[in-house]
Amino acid sequence: MGFFSKDIKTMDDLFVHTLRDIYYAENQIVQALPEMIDRASDQQLKDGFERHLQETHVQIERLEDVFRLHGVKVCGVNCPAIDGILEEADDVSGEVDDDQVLDAALIASAQAIKHYEMTRYGSLVAWAKRLDRNDCAALLEQNLQEEIKTDKALTSLAETHVNAAAA
Repeated sequence: MGFFSKDIKTMDDLFVHTLRDIYYAENQIVQALPEMIDRASDQQLKDGFERHLQETHVQIERLEDVFRLHGVKVCGVNCPAIDGILEEADDVSGEVDDDQVLDAALIASAQAIKHYEMTRYGSLVAWAKRLDRNDCAALLEQNLQEEIKTDKALTSLAETHVNAAAA
């Protein structure tokens, strides 16, 4: 399905497509996080990634609830954007020799992932409300707020000591 696909004709079609996009993305993130946990040397960063891995499992369950509430099949669609972000994160972290610099790189990569998720969830919440699916919007809003909270925690961790240690 291309960006301006003929398969997306209505707001509902767009909502379902984007829901499948973020479902795929969250599942890819679940696969990538264990390696990020292993690569991190800062214990607070490791702990944060571990918490987010557990949180992401819950977010996937919420997405599955949204699929069911909306009456559509639970499935993902390929998301080249998240695949590219994760590939770049892997490439960059593979080039860093210093553990402290690697932690800074991991935070930057994690924030790129968070920002992608926030854009998707923000759109989905707005569209769910427009489609009079406040039940779906409420679940998606929970995921959005968790992503925002995680992004802020990553910023704080970077600003309080990880970036200084890397410098």
